[in-house]
Amino acid sequence: MRRRAGLAGDAQKAETKDEFVQVRRRDLERLTTEVMQLRDFLPKIINGDILGTFQKLDAIESNMEKKEEEIEQLKMDCEHFRARLETAQADCMREKKEKLDLRQQLNEAKQQLLQQAEYCTEMGAAVCTLLWGVSSNEEAVKTILGGSKAVKFFTITAQTMESFVKSLSEDMKQQDLDSDENQFVLALAGIVTNVAALACGREFLVSSSRELLDTMMQLLGDMKPGLCTKFKVLMLMSLYNVSINLKGLKYISESPGFIPLLWWLLNVKKIALLGCMEKWMHGIQRDYVSDFSHL
Repeated sequence: MRRRAGLAGDAQKAETKDEFVQVRRRDLERLTTEVMQLRDFLPKIINGDILGTFQKLDAIESNMEKKEEEIEQLKMDCEHFRARLETAQADCMREKKEKLDLRQQLNEAKQQLLQQAEYCTEMGAAVCTLLWGVSSNEEAVKTILGGSKAVKFFTITAQTMESFVKSLSEDMKQQDLDSDENQFVLALAGIVTNVAALACGREFLVSSSRELLDTMMQLLGDMKPGLCTKFKVLMLMSLYNVSINLKGLKYISESPGFIPLLWWLLNVKKIALLGCMEKWMHGIQRDYVSDFSHL
């Protein structure tokens, strides 16, 4: 027991010994003097300017932190806008490709439409030329007028004639008589002339196809001198044949400006037109027309 107690006393002395440091008096006095001097001189050194500088430094550091946060936010925004730009560029490229595809399809459709128009014109010229020849037969004309599409045919005829005249250039003095367009419209006018040569045909045109009569009278006034003389002759012959019908004569004579138009056409002094109108004025009926080789 004594031995254990001795060991405990030695340990306590060792701990007490560790808590103190031996310093010489002279060193302690020197340290005390330096502390006193610092206490006297420190307020003089750390004045208001230095404190203000430190405050400005703190403000600058705070501002720098805010700027860094703003820069980080700008970087994030930049990345966001860059992603949007890449998306927009991708959409633009896709739309550009779609437009190119659509333009190619449009060109192909235009080409197909042009081919179809040429085919329809060629087919129309061929069919109407054949029908022109057939319409010189009275029974064939009666069969045509008895069909359900007769009114529609003459309505399309009026529209075709009007479109043809609108397509003519003002300086176009000579027509290509062999072109499908020219043959098409001449054949239509010839069919109307042959139909109007019959009493039943005149009655049909006056009763059911006045739009065609109005169109022909309008076109005769719109067309420039020297253009499509044969076409004008056919329209005049058709109107003359219609005028043989009393209702047709009344309708044509009541058309505003048509009589002055006839005199104007007479003054043009075109041989073919003069021949047709002179027959009209003298009351000579032209039965059928299927050939223009004599004009």
